[in-house]
Amino acid sequence: MQFAFNDEQQMLRDSVERFGEEQWSAADRLKRLAEGAEGTARRWAQMAELGWLMLPIAESDGGLGGGPVEIMAIMEGFGRHLMTEAYVSHCVLAPALMQDGGAHCTALLEQVGTGQVRIAAALIEDEGFDVASIRAAAQADGDRFNVTGGKAHVEDGADADWYLVSARTAGVSGEREGVSLFLVPRSADGLTVRRFRSVDGHRHCSLDLVDVAAIPVGAIGGAADRIDAALDRAIVAHLAEAVGSMEAAVAATLDYVRTRQQFGAPIGSFQVVQHKVVDMSVACEEARALTMVAASQLASGGAASSLIAAAKVRVAQCGIAVAQQAVQLHGGVGTSEELVVSHHLRRQMMLDLAHGDRDHHKARFAELTR
Repeated sequence: MQFAFNDEQQMLRDSVERFGEEQWSAADRLKRLAEGAEGTARRWAQMAELGWLMLPIAESDGGLGGGPVEIMAIMEGFGRHLMTEAYVSHCVLAPALMQDGGAHCTALLEQVGTGQVRIAAALIEDEGFDVASIRAAAQADGDRFNVTGGKAHVEDGADADWYLVSARTAGVSGEREGVSLFLVPRSADGLTVRRFRSVDGHRHCSLDLVDVAAIPVGAIGGAADRIDAALDRAIVAHLAEAVGSMEAAVAATLDYVRTRQQFGAPIGSFQVVQHKVVDMSVACEEARALTMVAASQLASGGAASSLIAAAKVRVAQCGIAVAQQAVQLHGGVGTSEELVVSHHLRRQMMLDLAHGDRDHHKARFAELTR
């Protein structure tokens, strides 16, 4: 398979590299993490000026209509520099869920593209990763809906202005029919947001909703397919991020083994170390190839869900193996906050769980290829 970025995609990739080097250098990483929400808001405004925020939004919703390959060009840079800005959650997943969702969605997405509004998807309950495994319920009240229930984990939801909440308008947990999607503002009465930071520095939250007034998105009772399609798009973006992170971890490890002296020689001269680095490089190439195929298939409009499920499993395996090996080859110091390889391992662990862990996607692949 021949794969190469075109000139525009390469320019986009280069702009992310420059931004990452300026804003997220490994030497300044701890300082950037300590800036918290204030630093995130500043960088988010810079990303809006660069046009990245409106890139994944459909042209019909006021965006640039960028596809999976353009998003891949951006997300590889996010992974290499371990940027914690919630690009996938706010700019890839949310717009995909809201596409052609009505006039209110178009108005909000225009604000997403300019950096004025951030929207997070609240889809996961304690029932598991299946989009139909939800118990949150939405009751019609005249021309509006009230949502009651809880969301255990909202990816990058701590700083969101709006939440896209999945809830049942019919059926029981596990049934795809009856799943609907609703918009809820952060300031809504009856909404409780519990914020927390994960091991990789990303800011997530959980939600409790009690009779919260909500705006429907798309057809009532038919949101399961919409959610699956949007999650596929988000997963491919995260695959590209994982590849970028893996490549950066390998590069950092190569620099280390070439300079670290043991028994009077660089440890990179030892055959056993060379074999481990080769294994890491092969895993990177395997993950990159799978991501390229998944992004290309999704961009072509062909059936891609089973391929994406398989890629999610294998790229996660490769990513964690590479990051663990990077930490091991650095020795005990590799686990420290000061060395970037420990941060790559933490991010790979969280990417493994994002939008479904390996067991979930193995089961999904089996179901789709039955």
